Amino acid sequence: MTIEVTLGDEADAVQAVKGKLVAEGVPAALSAGDSTLWGPQAQPEAAIRLGWLDLPETSRELLPEIAELVERARSQGLDHVVLAGMGGSSLAPEVICATEDVPLTVLDTTDPHQVRRALADRLDRTIVVVASKSGGTIETDSHRRIYEQAFRDAGIDPAERIVVVTDPGSPLERTAIEAGYPVVLADPNVGGRYSALTAFGLVPSALAGADVAKLLDDAAAVRPLLAQDEGNPGLDLGALLGANALQGRDKLILRDAPSDITGLPDWIEQLIAESTGKEGKGILPVVGAEAAEADDQFLVTIGPDSGTTVDGPLGAQFLVWEYATAIAGRVLGINPFDQPNVAESKENTTRILQEAGDGPLPTGTPVLTDGPVEVYGDLPGDLKNLADVLTWLLRAIPERGYLAIMAYLDREAAFDAAVVGEASFEEMTDTWASADVATLRALLDYRTDHAVTFGWGPRFLHSTGQYHKGGPASGVFLQITGAVTDDIEVPGKPYTLGRLQLAQALGDLGALTSRGRPAVRLHLTDRVAGVRHLLSVAEEL
Repeated sequence: MTIEVTLGDEADAVQAVKGKLVAEGVPAALSAGDSTLWGPQAQPEAAIRLGWLDLPETSRELLPEIAELVERARSQGLDHVVLAGMGGSSLAPEVICATEDVPLTVLDTTDPHQVRRALADRLDRTIVVVASKSGGTIETDSHRRIYEQAFRDAGIDPAERIVVVTDPGSPLERTAIEAGYPVVLADPNVGGRYSALTAFGLVPSALAGADVAKLLDDAAAVRPLLAQDEGNPGLDLGALLGANALQGRDKLILRDAPSDITGLPDWIEQLIAESTGKEGKGILPVVGAEAAEADDQFLVTIGPDSGTTVDGPLGAQFLVWEYATAIAGRVLGINPFDQPNVAESKENTTRILQEAGDGPLPTGTPVLTDGPVEVYGDLPGDLKNLADVLTWLLRAIPERGYLAIMAYLDREAAFDAAVVGEASFEEMTDTWASADVATLRALLDYRTDHAVTFGWGPRFLHSTGQYHKGGPASGVFLQITGAVTDDIEVPGKPYTLGRLQLAQALGDLGALTSRGRPAVRLHLTDRVAGVRHLLSVAEEL
């Protein structure tokens, strides 16, 4: 089985777009790696970003090297695999390992509570994959420094426990060579969000126990179809995405049907949002909703179901969605391989940290406080409590707009506490309350027909963050931060993880407000009590 795309009610509009693409020779040209398909301005970038088309074959060269790493880890009894990586360096391995039901601890966060729990989990049996395409990702650099110190403090040589995945010539490659770490180099002609079948996806997944050769086999099976005018699932899916966006349906509701794949919408979210959200255009993926509720939304189901579906094995899904995203970029008239607005929030973070020095970060003064929740933002003076604030946000969503919830908190507290089983019932209840902030999306979605998204910060900065700033100016933003009670020093750096996390939140908030986007920050002075209060208020709206 390769992959099947089944079109629902949109079939006629999709066929019109598909017919134009076929008449222009796009399917065969894209399959052959034609970098001119997105216009002269995009060509230089596209010329060095189409290596993903050949990964089903070229990545096989990595398999012997990966097998050696796996054998070495097994022989040393290293069965706790930690992946330090952001965006394209972590989302695909997370899906691969969840689908194959093999354990992988993903650190794509600067939340010190989440990182501290990972550090406390079987350090004597831990192997860490440090993955960064650029080699300068601040979150991943921090994780590397923290784990190096932890290993040394435990009397463990970091060179025996750290594996690096990066692009040739990156600063991280030089650091790894100097430290004696094994280095696996990824294809430099593949952008981060297209890198599922490169070393970034394969190395951590294989160490965790996934069958990565099968991923490549499944991708290779669908690869010949991508040159065809008919029977080409990538073309059908790309035409579907583009046709809907052209007709004003630019919110893609991604629904998981029961299937052999787990969590693919999270990976698709980054691929599509970061690839298309620019020049005031874009397709906004919405993960967690069950149906399209407004005329600017359309539904695609992953797995066998009715309506519009994409069904097939994971390796084939990766390649088909990448191809479809490239097609959608041409239909929309944008470059699907750059991310022109991603650096802004990073630069803001660096500036905030530098200007603050050893002093407090510029958090501002709360406009109101409701129990354990402080409210910051440029808000009307007649708002008296948290319920008023949430109501104002929902009413501020423009026609064909959306609400984005962005939580700079610990996204895995509940799951780790449940698995480790070391917490008391009371502690477990508190932990679940902390993680349940994600249910805020459903509570607010119930109260509006507009699309509501949810992202964990700073993870989403490497995903939907590009769409927030470069896509249509129709977003309303709710940011949530929380007090840090157990911070972690970053060795060799003048900041802690908690300080970095807050600076990242403030930096992104500044990027949004500088564009005139409605944005509110809720700060939880007590995380558990704050989440409970926030959810109880949202339930009563």
